[in-house]
Amino acid sequence: MKILAINPGSTSTKVSYYVDGEIIKERSISHSAEELRDFSTVIEQIAFRRDILFAFMNAEGIDPQELDAVAGRGGSLPPVAAGAYEVNQAMLDYLKHVTKNEHPSNLGAILAHEIKEQGNPRTLSLIYDPVSVDELEDVARISGLKGIERQSLGHALNMRAVAMKVAREEGLDYQKATLIVAHLGGGNTISVHHHGRMIDLISDDEGPFSTERTGGLPLKYLMPLCYEHSLKEMLRLYKREGGLKSYAGTSDARVIEARIAAGDQALKTVYEAYIYQIAKGIGSLATVTNGIVDRIALTGGVAYSEIVVTELTKRVGFIAPIIAVPGEHEMIALSKGAERVVLGEEELKQFHYHQR
Repeated sequence: MKILAINPGSTSTKVSYYVDGEIIKERSISHSAEELRDFSTVIEQIAFRRDILFAFMNAEGIDPQELDAVAGRGGSLPPVAAGAYEVNQAMLDYLKHVTKNEHPSNLGAILAHEIKEQGNPRTLSLIYDPVSVDELEDVARISGLKGIERQSLGHALNMRAVAMKVAREEGLDYQKATLIVAHLGGGNTISVHHHGRMIDLISDDEGPFSTERTGGLPLKYLMPLCYEHSLKEMLRLYKREGGLKSYAGTSDARVIEARIAAGDQALKTVYEAYIYQIAKGIGSLATVTNGIVDRIALTGGVAYSEIVVTELTKRVGFIAPIIAVPGEHEMIALSKGAERVVLGEEELKQFHYHQR
């Protein structure tokens, strides 16, 4: 079994080569601001990133003719169920011409298709657990203002992979267990998984602030800012200049912890608030299942921090045992998902879109 997995990020392209059960080659290829400066949209980067992937394959001796599947990180599609979707023309058209969410993961399916075209007819191109996985219960969609629904947008690929990994390693059945997963990185997403479905989540624009995103803000103070700044400027503040970065000038938790250890008391309070808000998010999702939670998993880059894990355990350990699964597990999740499809162990779904 040979599978190439692709995960496009805002300033990097991650690629891995999976052979018979394990990743044997993996690389994160960084893209400088100078390289990306000439592209006004993500879609304009297709040829640039495709050429980088082919250069990686050529250097590593990976023959596209021998691939069983190419799996790309799923992009900003309309709400879909979890699982695997074949990259079809409807998906390509949607990501290139319809979606309004400018996100680098939109390139995942397109690049997978580009590589498949160089393979053989039996090579599959697919995505797995895109960012728009939506398994919310109806009650979770109500926002508080008619006409605006809460959306299921977040780190679905990593969160579902971690939830299933923790369930398996803790002797639980994912299809019967209840787990809360907090993905802690540049953006935070916290989700509750109940009997095999991700039935609610707190997205990075409504919950705790992260290393560089604001999270939910007091509306009565936020609204005047919207009249003082353009939409582009507000999106930059929320997505790139908020959170810990707005207080510390850096989004690197390791640097922040070092400054606190050196005596920065003001930053210490901010960091305590960062952990405090994450704990509140986890606690609120515990109410979704009436307080019955089997495990709480912490993942993402910040889950490497012993301080964060220890302090969160103090605050929410009464709900359920805390399991730290640091880092991102998206490449192996893509590869394993594609493998299950190739082996016939999981359904390959078809994406459909009808313009309203």
